[in-house]
Amino acid sequence: MRRAGVRSAGVEMTVRSIAWQDDAVQLLDQTVLPHEVRVLRLGDWRQVVDAIAAMRIRGAPAIGAAGAYAVALAAREALSQPDSFVQSLREAASRIRAARPTAVNLAWAVDRVMALVDEGTNPAVVADRLLQEAHRIAEEDAEANRRLAAIGAERIRRGERILTICNTGTLATVDVGTAIGILRSAHEAGKGIHVFACETRPFLQGSRLTAWELLAHGIPFHLITDGAAGWLMARGFVDRVITGADRVAANGDVANKIGTYTLAVLARHHGIPFWVAAPLSTVDPHTRSGEAIPIEERDPKEVTHFHGTPVAPEGTPALNYAFDVTPAELISAIVTEAGIAEPPYDRSLRGLLEGGGRLRRARSEGSA
Repeated sequence: MRRAGVRSAGVEMTVRSIAWQDDAVQLLDQTVLPHEVRVLRLGDWRQVVDAIAAMRIRGAPAIGAAGAYAVALAAREALSQPDSFVQSLREAASRIRAARPTAVNLAWAVDRVMALVDEGTNPAVVADRLLQEAHRIAEEDAEANRRLAAIGAERIRRGERILTICNTGTLATVDVGTAIGILRSAHEAGKGIHVFACETRPFLQGSRLTAWELLAHGIPFHLITDGAAGWLMARGFVDRVITGADRVAANGDVANKIGTYTLAVLARHHGIPFWVAAPLSTVDPHTRSGEAIPIEERDPKEVTHFHGTPVAPEGTPALNYAFDVTPAELISAIVTEAGIAEPPYDRSLRGLLEGGGRLRRARSEGSA
């Protein structure tokens, strides 16, 4: 297994955020970071669904890979009843697909793996085929984000101060990261960047996870409260905003962690470029605009409590939308592994998707 090469607070990650090992899904439990590095070994597809729903594994690309591996686990389980193999597998895939509705990578990966199911083929052959496809999805994500990071970093100017939200690094993907991947590549290129990381309430992915990764890579940064972003922009402290994405609609509207829309409005008011970094697997050409993106609403206790400790009076009602939608007109560019899309996004994203499809087919034929 490849080392992720992340060291923070004296601890080095020796595994990817998600991997397949010893006939099971192995992942880092992101609910206990940064204070504990706990590796979970999940041999049942239902455990993977629970891990996705509970955000033990999170980040659109990472949960896409997790979903693909969960289908592979379900196929192995279904081998015990060969007469109902396909039906059992489809029922499991439906549950896996629905674990989190906003991030399109999960549905995309499950659908891609399930497209290989052939009712007339020996179930054991199908199960092996699905596992190999899950491996391909994971490796393609790692490669895509390495290219994305390099492409984005080329446009970063020396000394830029860049604001980001949530966690979009190694923990959110199979390897490298999206927005944080760009920051990491720019830092390694000696561009002298400085990062402002929003804490990202209520789950604190910024303070728990992004800060952990930035420390590990030696990238200069400050952690800020979510509400401080506008003031930093007003004082001229921010040169660019880069976020990730959980779904990019065909017209360029982007669903991402709650608070992203606010940052985009603030960036537009202050004349600051607002970038989104996402692999093509996050682009959903079947969703015409952000209005059609389902927005996950999570347990209100994530707002009124933190790790089980109340932070609001008992009985306080709370809304807990996990994502918001940023309209395309507020986005300066969308960075992908196939290039950078710019307005009008309906044309530029379609062109990148077509080019990315040709590239994947060429690689597949070359490895055959």
